Amino acid sequence: MENQKGYVDHIIYRNSENGYTILVLSCEKEDITCVGTLKDIDQGESLEVQGEYVEHPVYGTQLKVANYRIVPPEDAASMERYLGSGAIKGIGPALAARIVKEFGSDTFRIIEEEPERLAQIKGISENKAREIAILAEEKKDMREAMVFLQQYGISNTLAVKIYNTYGMSIYGIMRENPYKLAEDITGVGFRTADEIASKIGIHMDSDYRIRSGIVYILSQAAQEGHCYLEKTELLKRSAELLDLDEEVLESQLANLMMEKKIVIKEECVYAMPYYYAELNCAKMLHDLNISMGGEEGIPEAEEKKIENKIKEIEADLGIELDVLQRKAVLESIKNGIFLLSGGPGTGKTTTINTMIRYFEVEGMDILLAAPTGRAAKRMTEATGYEAKTIHRMLELNGALTEERKNIKFERNEENPLEADVVIIDEMSMVDLHLFQALLKAISVGTRLIMVGDVDQLPSVGPGQILKDLIASSCFPVVILKKIFRQAGESDIVVNAHRINRGESIKLDNKSKDFFFLERSDVNVIYKHMVQLVSDKIPRYVEAAPYDVQVLTPMRKGSLGVEVLNRILQQYLNPPDASKTEHIYGEGIFRTGDKVMQIKNNYQLEWEVVSRYGIPVDKGMGIFNGDTGIIKEINDYSQTVVVEYDEKRLVTYAYAQLDEIELAYAITIHKSQGSEYPAVVMPILTGPGMLFNRNLLYTGVTRAKKCVTILGSSKMLGVMIENKSERVRYTGLEKRIREMIREQR
Repeated sequence: MENQKGYVDHIIYRNSENGYTILVLSCEKEDITCVGTLKDIDQGESLEVQGEYVEHPVYGTQLKVANYRIVPPEDAASMERYLGSGAIKGIGPALAARIVKEFGSDTFRIIEEEPERLAQIKGISENKAREIAILAEEKKDMREAMVFLQQYGISNTLAVKIYNTYGMSIYGIMRENPYKLAEDITGVGFRTADEIASKIGIHMDSDYRIRSGIVYILSQAAQEGHCYLEKTELLKRSAELLDLDEEVLESQLANLMMEKKIVIKEECVYAMPYYYAELNCAKMLHDLNISMGGEEGIPEAEEKKIENKIKEIEADLGIELDVLQRKAVLESIKNGIFLLSGGPGTGKTTTINTMIRYFEVEGMDILLAAPTGRAAKRMTEATGYEAKTIHRMLELNGALTEERKNIKFERNEENPLEADVVIIDEMSMVDLHLFQALLKAISVGTRLIMVGDVDQLPSVGPGQILKDLIASSCFPVVILKKIFRQAGESDIVVNAHRINRGESIKLDNKSKDFFFLERSDVNVIYKHMVQLVSDKIPRYVEAAPYDVQVLTPMRKGSLGVEVLNRILQQYLNPPDASKTEHIYGEGIFRTGDKVMQIKNNYQLEWEVVSRYGIPVDKGMGIFNGDTGIIKEINDYSQTVVVEYDEKRLVTYAYAQLDEIELAYAITIHKSQGSEYPAVVMPILTGPGMLFNRNLLYTGVTRAKKCVTILGSSKMLGVMIENKSERVRYTGLEKRIREMIREQR
């Protein structure tokens, strides 16, 4: 580590949001360019910095600052330089010179202790003297707070976040309950707060620590898709995390209930928002579940009229629905809520198109939506009717609500969607939070039609909405089974259904769209995968290499996302003098890279620009699973520009790059709702719980024209036989049944 001391000659660049700064530090012998999180460091201030020298390809040698300390100006010259820099509003170079000339090296003491004496200086009134003193005090508070936080090993970036959140309350919070940081500040988890607490000297069996640990375990469970944990499971996980006995922890559950942090229902422990989200969804579903003609249903003559209209539409469209498809259309007309499920090739799109045509003829307003941009685009292409993402349909505004964790939609119970019919596709991807927001925006009397494949993997977020709705048996459901002739000519469709039924599949490579290459050596798999993705498959399906998606069950391991992305990047987007690069973590981002957003960010702004660079559309929100291409890396402004679907451009600060990762290879889970011209799946070995039928079925059904599997036929057989799925703890099915019983 290098240590340097000097004053800030000038600031080259500053990101006001995260505090990332490039400045020139004037030292005794030389000027040094320093980079790092140096928020609220002003020109003219004296600093001691510690860091490592790095070589920037464009800007040369820079000192990457790890720690810094603000040094109070020690002489009249440094005091004048600091005051004249504009660090304190209202003081410029000329006034600074007059102040220092009057008070000399006693200047700072005068400002802090006897500010009224500043009024002796020409150009400073008594009011202005007080203002200068207040601003100087605020600067001093910030500096002292940063020094206080740094002694606990808190980085500058995090210290800025903490100070901005709590101001001068940080001292009390840090000494009494540093676990509050995990509740209030994004990016601070329980483990960070626990590390700080141990440095402060807070005991392992502190009530604050136990309660925070239990809440943390519930939040981790939500990331696994659970809405609650069984009490025994929660206590077991919490005891392991906290290294304490379960008996010590159990008494804190009552305190957490009193604090309204958790709800316990029949030995199921919920973080409070998840319980009430399930309850609210059940209530809203009950209210929307209205049948035409009331409890008696519609008269037989009326139903006959509807059936005749459906037949007319079939004739107009030149189609013939089978019995289940016709039943689905009829049920969607008769009921306030309707669920349609079925695997690939079973005619879901034809059924939806018939519904749309019926409602159009009746003069109804229809809205179509899906959870992701890709799924919405597919829905638009299949129906000829504009479909939006659910977030866009609900008019996401990106502002956080008072609870700080939830996001706000302009469409809600006070401003519902203006529609008679709302049709949602890919419902298996919709999680509990999004479902609750959707239901809030649908007014009673509007039909809600939900379509999806119940055999797909559940949503990335908490809940298993489609599965719970069907399992409740409280709403009309049609599950399409028949594979139509045209779809039946595709081995992708045929094999997907065989996998779903637990039957073996043909691997003789006589197919036109389903191929298997038996390979047992990982290095050979790498070689063939690169050949397939870069050359053979793009020519076969008439697509670009970037449209061929490698899907893998795992993140880690020799055939996991992390390793495969490094290999594929090397061949699909190799280094080139014309491409800018940025080293991030253990990898590299390069202009032209295919990347994916890996967390929901409701506040990221995007814009679409014309060919002349003029913005023609803009909005907020980029979501987990969105993929795009890096268009620009700018080292000077420390930003990366990514172009997502529909030409949406998003600018990331370097500090936000933990939100994206390379996407030449992605997990099968992340591919939900997407469809690719071709899919390559390396499948060799892996954990039994993960390598199951459900996962293989989801991966295969992502491909439109071609599936190629590289690896072990034995493991494929194991996956087809393994119908075990990870249990998801969700209570929506129960809440729905309880609600309907109560209302009756």
